[in-house]
Amino acid sequence: MSQISLTFPDGNVREFPAGVTAGEVAASISTSLGKKAISAMVNGAHYDLQWPIETDARISINTLQDEGAALELIRHDLAHIMARAVQEIWPDVKVTIGPVRDHGWFYDFDRAEPFTPEDLGTIEAQMKKIINARDPVRTEIWERARALAYYEERGEPYKVELVNKIPGDEPLRMYWHGDWQDLCRGPHLQHTGQVPADAFKLTHVAGAYWLGDSSRPMLQRIYGLAFRNRDDLKAHLTMLEEAAKRDHRKLGREMDLFHMQEEAPGQVFWHPNGWTIYTELQDYMRRQQRRDGYVEVNTPQVVNRVLWEKSGHWQNYQENMFIVEVDEEHASQKTVNALKPMNCPCHVQVYNVGLKSYRDLPLRMAEFGACNRYEPSGALHGIMRVRGFTQDDAHIFCTPAQIEAESKKFITFLSKVYADLGFEKWRIKLSTRPEKRIGSEESWDHAEAALAQAVLAAGHSYELQEGEGAFYGPKLEFVLTDAIGRDWQCGTLQVDPNLPERLDAVYIGEDGAKHRPVMLHRACLGSFERFIGILIENHAGKLPFWLAPRQVVVASIVSDADPFVEEVVTALTLAGVRAEADMRNEKINYKVREHSVAKVPVILAIGMKEVETRTVSVRRLGENRTETVSLDEILGELSLAAKAPDLR
Repeated sequence: MSQISLTFPDGNVREFPAGVTAGEVAASISTSLGKKAISAMVNGAHYDLQWPIETDARISINTLQDEGAALELIRHDLAHIMARAVQEIWPDVKVTIGPVRDHGWFYDFDRAEPFTPEDLGTIEAQMKKIINARDPVRTEIWERARALAYYEERGEPYKVELVNKIPGDEPLRMYWHGDWQDLCRGPHLQHTGQVPADAFKLTHVAGAYWLGDSSRPMLQRIYGLAFRNRDDLKAHLTMLEEAAKRDHRKLGREMDLFHMQEEAPGQVFWHPNGWTIYTELQDYMRRQQRRDGYVEVNTPQVVNRVLWEKSGHWQNYQENMFIVEVDEEHASQKTVNALKPMNCPCHVQVYNVGLKSYRDLPLRMAEFGACNRYEPSGALHGIMRVRGFTQDDAHIFCTPAQIEAESKKFITFLSKVYADLGFEKWRIKLSTRPEKRIGSEESWDHAEAALAQAVLAAGHSYELQEGEGAFYGPKLEFVLTDAIGRDWQCGTLQVDPNLPERLDAVYIGEDGAKHRPVMLHRACLGSFERFIGILIENHAGKLPFWLAPRQVVVASIVSDADPFVEEVVTALTLAGVRAEADMRNEKINYKVREHSVAKVPVILAIGMKEVETRTVSVRRLGENRTETVSLDEILGELSLAAKAPDLR
């Protein structure tokens, strides 16, 4: 029997017979490790303990202490355990697929009767019985004909279809959890008892078309959450409760910011309060960009397909574009246009007007560009996922030698913006060359090194995402962490030598010859719609005072105080504060409660005592106390707070 060499993390190399399993390797190290092992990493691939290793490799053994591997396996095994539990309770249910997702998993079922909330409790109880049984998990590779016959005999049409979709050169791996079987790529745990029985929860049921195709059967999708221990699950459930309170759709109603309706799916109807946030944010970004050397442009909404064909979007992005056909005068057939899904091809058109010299570079071109992209109706989510949106988009045309300096400059720019908007925690991901790519290795080496050096020079670190770049260039992704620990990918910086080539952008170099510029696609907020949703949820509606749409309500306690209420509102307005009067014949406690629900940051209450002393009683959002201050003092404080951070 031939031997193979396995190299361990400590550098130790040991010989094993070819075909040894990762489980056997773990047991050979120690009996304890053999019992604790859950999987292995073999040459960077995640291996089931039962899979044979046929060649020399680097290997490390995973246990439940290895968070990434453990969570993947726990969630994957729970998907199978849930499907087994469902079929043990309702044998007529047909099973389909159950992938792992963020924080848990889901599994789709074909069942005549809808699952109820009570059913979820019943399924959970059955799952815990299966876990406590500690049933062994085993795997085999089958021939296609055997697998098809197996599923046809058991009346599992969805599994038959899946088997037929698997490429002929890919092994058909069959997994058993006890006596229950599923088709799966794996890997899985050694036995059901390795799943923590107190660290999962079934959350809800939703409808889902088979394979996402609306012409196929509607299935029932059960979602679950899973973690390595009970405390992690509890913390996540607490976070979900907090997230529900912060839901931008709920707060949007309470604060009267926006609404959506069926006649315009995926489009936002901004109300005055919401549009105030939007315009304040846009004005702030415009000032920042001007200070950082950007010129602002505006490009058409509807563009002929010819440009989209030249840019490559027509061939690669058409299914996400809204097509507009027009009967042009004197044209023999309809002219085909599209609403722009992105701004970059139009920015190249602006760049191409007039010959550019190397002295003109870098050219930083910005646009608050309104874009439209088709998103499936099921993917739409408030103002976070829409079909019509505006990007804080910009493109930097530069020489290859300028990539590093311009990237560093943008990171510094972005740092200030995020800090001003209340986001102190964020990180950077660097995505490098994918397997399928264009361009020379030298150009990729230069672009990747330039981005990496720019991050370090700006005083940050980065997480490497190997192979995740676009086919034409590497990119940086900027990921915010909000107040309750959720991550949001917002900013991007993408190196692109491809579009200038396709759209014939050039500049005259120092040598007098024509050269291609590099385009840096960059966005800081991403889309205004999504970022405002993130802002609302991050601050739980209690926006920074300068961004709050309704900054101050001046409320009368008695009607005799109304003239002074109006005087205070006028003074605040002249001082640049968004102020309004509430002189309704209602009790002051009612007014305070109503405006607090609407997240008004400051309420000034005025009665006859305040009129006589020319003072105001100040109540701040989130505080259960009031303080009395002079009118001059509150004017000075609030006029300063109303200014954006860059104007103070």
